[in-house]
Parts: sequence; C-alpha cells; structure tokens
Amino acid sequence: MSRLHLDQDIQPLSDFRAGAASFIRQVNETRRPIVITQRGKGVAVVLDVAEYESMQEKIELLEEIQKAEDQLSMGLGISNSDARAQVLKSIKD
Repeated sequence: MSRLHLDQDIQPLSDFRAGAASFIRQVNETRRPIVITQRGKGVAVVLDVAEYESMQEKIELLEEIQKAEDQLSMGLGISNSDARAQVLKSIKD
C-alpha cells in the first residue's frame, strides 16, 4: 500500500458524499487509502480491494507465525529433520 498523503487522502464525510465516484477512482489509481473524517475525527478508511486482500493475507500470515511461536515456546514443535522426513514421506506416498 502506498504511503498516505495527508493533503490529499484525508477527506471530510461531506466532501466524500459529494464526490464519492472521484474518490473511489483516486483510491483505485493511487492504491492509497482515503481517511474519512466526521467532526474532525477519523471514522472510516476507503481501501482498494486488492490492497485490502493483501493486508488480510499479511495479517493471516502474522497470526500463523504467532501461533507457531506460541507452540514452540510450549515445547510442541518438532525438529527440522523430523519435519523434513515427514514431508518427504508424504510426498512419496
């Protein structure tokens, strides 16, 4: 995701309502999110779908890494050589 440009990517809700199509086009072209404000506070973020999906994949990967680290700290892991042997055995079967 591209870096937020504060002068272009933070918009009041009233402006977003009035020009929604152009803001959606901006998000799709720049791949930058738009932060929607209401009464001076951020209330929503508009993202390109591909950028959203990419973020979700990264979050899932980080969650899997955290889960693996937790399992290792509890002694539930196996050695690299045992894991390799299991993978190779499953490929041959």
